[in-house]
Amino acid sequence: MPKLKTLLVHPDPEVRTALRDVLEEVPFVQVLGEAVSAFEALELLEAIPYGVFFVGVDLPGGASGIEMAQMLAGRKNKPALVFISDSESQAYAAFELGATDYLLWPPAPGRMARTMDRLQTFKTRFREVPPPAPYPDDPDDEPSEGDEQTVKLPLPEEEQDSFLAALQAAWDQTSNRRPEIDKLAVNQDGRTILIAYDQIIFVEAFEDYSYVHTANQKFLSSYRLKNLEDRLGPHRFFRVHRKYLVNLDMVTEIASMPGSNFMLRTAGRTRIELPISRRRIAELKKIIGL
Repeated sequence: MPKLKTLLVHPDPEVRTALRDVLEEVPFVQVLGEAVSAFEALELLEAIPYGVFFVGVDLPGGASGIEMAQMLAGRKNKPALVFISDSESQAYAAFELGATDYLLWPPAPGRMARTMDRLQTFKTRFREVPPPAPYPDDPDDEPSEGDEQTVKLPLPEEEQDSFLAALQAAWDQTSNRRPEIDKLAVNQDGRTILIAYDQIIFVEAFEDYSYVHTANQKFLSSYRLKNLEDRLGPHRFFRVHRKYLVNLDMVTEIASMPGSNFMLRTAGRTRIELPISRRRIAELKKIIGL
């Protein structure tokens, strides 16, 4: 049964160590990291879909635990928040922000058991984003026609000009582009994997998360598609659809389609097809030197 991925957010290493010792005995909780500040915790949350934060009320770095809860307030599938404090002064504010529990530290005998009961109840409602379905086991095998998946997307007429302009920029930079050193961090089975931008074919939105597709695999990312659009846009990625961000360097084919239209296709086992009208195809062929 999946465990609640847990982050310990507290400036005192002794408190974090004590929490680890207690949580090691809890079968449905898995501690996957520690942080000192709210901003460190939020950055880690972008890489790992945590289910629980044990968070101190007083944190360094310019944002308290209460302020971090306010930052998380509008997020879907946000982690449970168990606050830790040496006084009750912030308890009302914490529970107003949806805290699962508020612990006075060190906790009284038996008090931690009540916290675990509340987390057990939270776990029944918490839905972690499902991991991406694996591609076929052998990544060296060429995909057969039956293995491929194709996502066909309408491209509105008003978006075609911006698409072609972005594609032009991609081809213009190909001849003198610098070696790619930029990478995107994604999480898989509790490990952080770095994917070079030039290995990404497209990114697919999924609620508050996204799937990053390479030639033979896809990975879950906790980044929203809009965040990745801002980050990857300067690297020749283009938002072709509200759900898809495509690496223009991975456009591999122009095909004729019924109705005097043409279709761009991307590489990989899962492909994206983008319709381009007949009146735009001449400009497109000029961009790519046909």
